[in-house]
Amino acid sequence: MSRTGEQLTATEMGKLWASYLGNSMGACTIGYFLKHVDDPDIKKILEFALDLSHDFTRTIKKIFEENDFPVPVGFKEEDVNWEAPRLFYDEFYLHYLQYVGKAGMSIYSVGIPLITNTAIRDFIVHCLHETTRLMMMVNDLLKAKGRLENAPSVTSPRRIDYVDKQSFLKGYFGDVRPLHGLEVAHLFGCINNDVTSKALMLGFLQGAKTEKVKNYFKRGIRLNQKHIDKLSAKLNEDNLPAPSLLDHLVTPSKIQVFSEKLMMFHKIDMFSMKIREYANGASLNGRRDIGAMYTKCQIDVSLYVEDGANIMIDHAWMEQPPLMIDRGIKK
Repeated sequence: MSRTGEQLTATEMGKLWASYLGNSMGACTIGYFLKHVDDPDIKKILEFALDLSHDFTRTIKKIFEENDFPVPVGFKEEDVNWEAPRLFYDEFYLHYLQYVGKAGMSIYSVGIPLITNTAIRDFIVHCLHETTRLMMMVNDLLKAKGRLENAPSVTSPRRIDYVDKQSFLKGYFGDVRPLHGLEVAHLFGCINNDVTSKALMLGFLQGAKTEKVKNYFKRGIRLNQKHIDKLSAKLNEDNLPAPSLLDHLVTPSKIQVFSEKLMMFHKIDMFSMKIREYANGASLNGRRDIGAMYTKCQIDVSLYVEDGANIMIDHAWMEQPPLMIDRGIKK
């Protein structure tokens, strides 16, 4: 990609910066997973995912250098203890890739209509396309292994119908309707995020050394479980199953694998994405009780992310994203 002469826009700076940090982190976690994998099919997908992370970071670095933009530090080999024993079992790697893949697709898809530099837009389209390929590979393998946590099949409606009562919006008392398909889909998606997040944090907690970081992960595990319980209850009320926990896919190892900087960034980054997931669920929901539940979950997560950012700042672990010029006008 050659220099176009166009100055990077705020959107292009922000999306490329976030993608660089996320993929440099992904290269560290996936690279470590590849040191401890037995299943040849899972290994192939991990190798594909690692190649994507390296490809994306190399291209973004080149764009930054060609536009005289400082390349972020991100995460490097020293953020991983490569000699540490296995922390997760093979199946977890597929759930993890599903978890972070959705976050990557979210960044890329939102950026495409906002990016005006043709070369950068084409690159982001490429990132989305390749990440979509990865997600399809992961889901196909989970399905083949009977481990895909998908929304249940339900009976198709017999006819087209229209909403003719305000009770369609109720959710607390009286004539509360069953969930519709989009509500089920987003409840399932959010629970899947939370069960993977909880298992990942269990592994992180086992190797954490700093007391503040340990307490932060403990709080995050409790928060994940709280949201799993809330969202699962909505499915159970309609006699629908909820995704299962993945805690059993964490080994007992207490050897620190990742730097605390990487672990803290990972959880803040993914919890920030969770805010968008809850917002998506709320936007396609039609019941007041579910909307209120998503709002409470968003508040929980927002406060958690802010507290995590303060820990990162206190330890000088947080890289500053690109800021606009301070004109000295604001009070």
